[in-house]
Amino acid sequence: MKIAYKVWLDNNGKAFGDGPCELLQRVEKTKSLHQAACQMGMAYSKAWRLIQMVEKRLGFALIERKIGGRSGGGSNLTPQAKELMEKFVRFRKDAEWVLEKTYRKHFGSGGRH
Repeated sequence: MKIAYKVWLDNNGKAFGDGPCELLQRVEKTKSLHQAACQMGMAYSKAWRLIQMVEKRLGFALIERKIGGRSGGGSNLTPQAKELMEKFVRFRKDAEWVLEKTYRKHFGSGGRH
């Protein structure tokens, strides 16, 4: 037996969690929402709608978009997006540690219960 859980931030609906965080991490690495979506097996249109929904619920932009041209387009994270991502990753690790510790307190460290 093991603990299972999902953690997300809510602001009049699910605002930010593991999925959006992973998408932003991939955008940061690839400099492209399209590439990030492809890596996650997600349609670009779905990724675009997800970013728009998260931005609306959070009240700030996550991605700065550059329209194509000679050097092509691209996407960069806003400073607020980088800060949110860093805080969420640290929060998620802390939450995991606390939940695992609490689970062990009540159910022990192994075996069947």
